[in-house]
Amino acid sequence: MNHREEKILELLTLENKIEVARLSDLLDVSKVTIRKDLDSLEEKGLIKREHGFAVLGSREDMNYHLAFHYEKKKQIARTAAGMVQDGETLMIESGSCCILLADELARTRKDLTIITNSAFIAGYIRHYPTVQVILLGGTYQKDSQAVVGPLTIHNVRTFFVKRLFIGIDGFQESFGFTGSNLMRREVIRAMSEQAEHTTILTECEKFSQKGAVSLLQYHEVSCLITDNGISPEKVELLRSKGVDVTVT
Repeated sequence: MNHREEKILELLTLENKIEVARLSDLLDVSKVTIRKDLDSLEEKGLIKREHGFAVLGSREDMNYHLAFHYEKKKQIARTAAGMVQDGETLMIESGSCCILLADELARTRKDLTIITNSAFIAGYIRHYPTVQVILLGGTYQKDSQAVVGPLTIHNVRTFFVKRLFIGIDGFQESFGFTGSNLMRREVIRAMSEQAEHTTILTECEKFSQKGAVSLLQYHEVSCLITDNGISPEKVELLRSKGVDVTVT
């Protein structure tokens, strides 16, 4: 993704809908160049095109969440991908950083098997020939495009993996990592029990938010990868609790 495309996403996350002519003026390039950038972003599923306009998707759509801080999330995903070797079997839970990790792995690794509860991930990487996706069954949540519930947990317990990658919705210093959905929480906990190492992928903003439900405590997490907006105090706290922190 080039710098203009990053800027277009930043503007759209603020305004949701912008004229092509206005983008041309703001970024000081021709409308033809802007249209090429918009074609690229639409091909990635990050925006939609209307006549003369660029539009961010519905707030309920996973592509909408992907568009926020896209480059931060992409860098987190690239860093996480460095932990994975060709031929591995791993679990990836739903979430925007996790989606970009799955895409990075599918493009750069061979003979991977990805076990996921995310129908979005399964669709997002479906064109890559070098990765096998095992999509867990369960109750489908339309907003997250993921499956949850007892059937998902039952299926998770079929597998044992070295690595699990998850996202979070918030953080509490007294406890650890939090989420916003109880059913998702139960799936994440089941996944974590079947993995040797659980790695959290998240933007620094999540450390100023408090999710409604407990997710994982410090001792249940091996590693956390985040962007350089995280405060030194938070990094020190996490490391003091035994979490290996990588800042991109």
